[in-house]
Amino acid sequence: MLTFRSVLAVASVLAVSSAAVYNTFDGEGFPSCYNVTEVHDATSVEQIQSLVKDAAKRGLQVRAGGKGHMWYDTQCSDDATVIIRTEFVNKISGFDLNAGTVTVEAGVTFFQLAEYLHERGANMGTGLVNWNISLGGSVAMGAHRTSLREDAAVVGGVLAMDIIDGNGDVRHIERDESNDDWLAASTSLGLLGIIGRLKMKIFPEVKVYAMQKTLEEKDVLNGDIYGMIAPYMTANLWWWPYKRKFHWRYYDTVDFNKSSQQGFQSTFSVTALEGGAAKALLDSGKYLPSSNWIAEEIFFGQWEAPNFHEKTTNEPIKEWPVYGYHYDVLIGGLYPDQKAEWDYGLHGYTLELAFPVTMANKMLKRVRELFDAEAKKLIFMTSTYRSGINIKFGKANFDFLGQVTLNTSDGQDWSKGAIMFDFPSYHPSVGDRKRYNEDFYINLANTLVKEFPCRPHWTKNTRDVLTRSVKNLDAGYLKRFKAVRQKMDPKGIYRSVVGEILGMYK
Repeated sequence: MLTFRSVLAVASVLAVSSAAVYNTFDGEGFPSCYNVTEVHDATSVEQIQSLVKDAAKRGLQVRAGGKGHMWYDTQCSDDATVIIRTEFVNKISGFDLNAGTVTVEAGVTFFQLAEYLHERGANMGTGLVNWNISLGGSVAMGAHRTSLREDAAVVGGVLAMDIIDGNGDVRHIERDESNDDWLAASTSLGLLGIIGRLKMKIFPEVKVYAMQKTLEEKDVLNGDIYGMIAPYMTANLWWWPYKRKFHWRYYDTVDFNKSSQQGFQSTFSVTALEGGAAKALLDSGKYLPSSNWIAEEIFFGQWEAPNFHEKTTNEPIKEWPVYGYHYDVLIGGLYPDQKAEWDYGLHGYTLELAFPVTMANKMLKRVRELFDAEAKKLIFMTSTYRSGINIKFGKANFDFLGQVTLNTSDGQDWSKGAIMFDFPSYHPSVGDRKRYNEDFYINLANTLVKEFPCRPHWTKNTRDVLTRSVKNLDAGYLKRFKAVRQKMDPKGIYRSVVGEILGMYK
């Protein structure tokens, strides 16, 4: 009798007679690649090696495909590409709490690892991102949690990695900030190869609390933003520009006996009724600005209450602070009886840029000036995302292409960390699918990139924003990264639009 894994191995390739579009997690109509000739579901690191060697012999390009943290058409190049999906390459091994280490394969998600570790009295520290993203993909794109006190970049918890290079061979790279191979691999953008395995730090399990307060906008824009974030295990701000308010949320550890509550967070869970109502309201906001005003009022009211359920009963938690186990409170996942917002057709445009945290006030005030400039034309802009504009933070971590790297040629002080301006906005499903007052969003992105030494999130920005952002990157770091890329992928089979924008193939 065939096992599920052996069935996958037999049917591991979808071959198409002509090029096909490969989509983001949002599905049809949201392309990440335009010219995909094959899609393989690999089931082992060894099979990934074999697939890479075969593609290289045939002169095809290769890109990894994970669980999905991609919004735009930048995953591949526009030439013929083979996608190797890593979802089923997901073994966890070598758990050793005394040594503080575990080894995971490329497709292991945070959700998988968190449950595995919790069952064994451990957690993975503060280098976290959303529950549905693979660890290999997170390291490749330089993903981060929001913290100035603890390691924020996921790679901050990585001790070693195995990368399948352009020849199909495994390169083992140990953590070493004096080694350019490590500094390139730390945020590789998949340009060096496919991450096959990661050896990661782990820690004894802890309980944490989450606390949230509502602040007036002026008190944040004129306040000590660094002082609001740095003292805590992790903390962030949610901005409601129409209401001129912020939600300030912060987390830290507590004694196991502090509370028996088991809080479980969800940012993305919605009911069918909520999803349908939100879609109708936000679609009308393409034409009627009042719909967007109403949406922000509703979303703000919902976000006032904890977006947590009691894990043991699935009942909503109604008061702050919330207590629970590490991963459940910091990230969580989906509630058992609900679906993710995109499953109801609630899709988004994204813009995320990182700035030195020392420029936090100046940057946010500049954004407010741009909102106010629209208001003078009687165009009152809002947040059309259910938790507002996400203001995140990252502790400095040295590598070549990370958002939070430091000692760069721009002369700015990145040593205290970075502030990330993460502005998701609703993607209408009607008309031309552009947003109400679309030009505002374009002007906002162009202004910030032009006026500030900001760095892009590698999967949350358009080709245009990435191209404009190159001037803010360290030319010396790009040169050193390129040298490692040429060594590990001499034929350039892992080429992507992002790599082309960065000048990796000139």
